[in-house]
Amino acid sequence: MHLDVHRLHSFYYRSAIGRVAQRVVRDQVTTFWPEAKQQSVGGFGFAAPLLRPYLADARRVIGLMPAQQGVMPWPAGLPNVSVLCEETLWPIENGRFDKLILMHGLETSERPSALLEECWRVLGPGGKALFIVPNRSGLWARSDATPFGFGRPYSMGQLEAQLKAHNFAPQRHTAVLYQPPSTRRFWMKTGPFWEKMGRSVSALIAGGVLMVEVTKTNPTPRGTRAESRILKPLGSLVPTPSAKPARARVQGKTTAFDSRKS
Repeated sequence: MHLDVHRLHSFYYRSAIGRVAQRVVRDQVTTFWPEAKQQSVGGFGFAAPLLRPYLADARRVIGLMPAQQGVMPWPAGLPNVSVLCEETLWPIENGRFDKLILMHGLETSERPSALLEECWRVLGPGGKALFIVPNRSGLWARSDATPFGFGRPYSMGQLEAQLKAHNFAPQRHTAVLYQPPSTRRFWMKTGPFWEKMGRSVSALIAGGVLMVEVTKTNPTPRGTRAESRILKPLGSLVPTPSAKPARARVQGKTTAFDSRKS
């Protein structure tokens, strides 16, 4: 189930807890990918808040938003780079992106397998993708007050297994958003402390959001060996001679048949 784009926009740009979440997640994105100079960068779902650091130097930035969610113009005050698209049929040619970010895309998709196939298609050779999903064991996945409380939460093992099954090789992973999803003054003021403490104590258990960086790999060919079909195309139908070859006539001698004939 995709959330409405206006609800996502209000959370990340107008609520205090949303601005905290945007800052924490975006800081980790730039830790993984400090720059994207002369590269094509894409985002799917509601990844727009995470794409801003690449607007200045990237060759192209495109924010893809699924039709079930809706679209909004972005970024404010600059030429629009947002595109409305079908969830599993993007208006992007094969191998276009060098980097791709998904947030509020995979966990809310009704066809996650087809979505991952589309992600693989639009990435160039050796391209990298960053999948951001709610942690099933974290507090943020249990709260309807944030967008991470909707859709299908993942454990790290579940997410990496699904990515490997679609020809992505996990490279790095982490968890963020260790502070509770609460707007109470105490939690908001101590948020940086919980974020720092959480990363030093537990890498995955308590973090509200999982982030996995992957690279695109080529699928391994499967099936029978081609040479067996080429060398013996008829298989067991090819006749095998069983009789011994006839003896050649020896010069100066005649066979019994020849003496009777003479």
